[in-house]
Amino acid sequence: MSVVSLLGVNVMNNPAKFTDKYEFEITFECLEPLQKDLEWKLTYVGSATSDQYDQELDSLLVGPIPVGVNKFVFEADPPDTKRIPDAEILGVTVILLTCAYDGREFVRVGYYVNNEYETEELNADPPAKPVIEKIRRNVLDAKPRVTRFAIKWDSEASAPAEYPPEQPEADLVADGDEYGAEELAEEEEEEEVVEGAGPSDTNGAAEAATKEDAAMEGVEAEAEAEGENGVEEDEMSEDGSVDIEGESEDELVEEEEEGEGEAGEGGDEMEVDTEAKLADANGAKQAEVMAH
Repeated sequence: MSVVSLLGVNVMNNPAKFTDKYEFEITFECLEPLQKDLEWKLTYVGSATSDQYDQELDSLLVGPIPVGVNKFVFEADPPDTKRIPDAEILGVTVILLTCAYDGREFVRVGYYVNNEYETEELNADPPAKPVIEKIRRNVLDAKPRVTRFAIKWDSEASAPAEYPPEQPEADLVADGDEYGAEELAEEEEEEEVVEGAGPSDTNGAAEAATKEDAAMEGVEAEAEAEGENGVEEDEMSEDGSVDIEGESEDELVEEEEEGEGEAGEGGDEMEVDTEAKLADANGAKQAEVMAH
């Protein structure tokens, strides 16, 4: 907790000419007696591209500081235009009001400042060399930028921690919601299995993989054989249902015996022999009919 708290800053002469002094009415509160004074500073930012043009307009030591609410007026001279580039005098810049205790800054208030000519004619067509006497400044005090810093005051107890407190117990607890935690655990288990496997384990794994491949090949071969047999059986059943019409069992037996004896010959020769036998059988039947 800060011993000194800034309660408010009032820009008293605003807007004003560029050459007028800055006047701030500052209100702050002190919670404990202080051994040293407070140092207030006002800095003018001369260029947005380099800090070499920054000017400390004035500084003020305030003390001894009584406990409670305090108020005072801080006056500072305008910036030296000779230390500001001509191209940076007009336009928007920044002023910084800071306060430090024992050389340690604990609060900073930043204001935007708009510098422009008093007449519309000069603003529309500004001269190459700025006319400082006709420039007006306007501090945008409605929207200050306040930054506070924790510092050590008079006692060591008020000193801020330089590093975050150690939390050894937090390092021992795994984050259950950590992204990829399950996948990481599985990968670690697999790595442990591989690293712990010896030569015998490796051979056993290889044999198991070989047996598994052989079994798969056998299953595939049986599946192919069953598929081919199924197709042949279907074709044979269909062809047989056509061929057995009008034929006797004796003729079928004779055809099976002749088929076994002539195995390996072409399908065309078997068809020719069958047609010849049928022709002979038909001729014999016709002869018997004619005889009767």
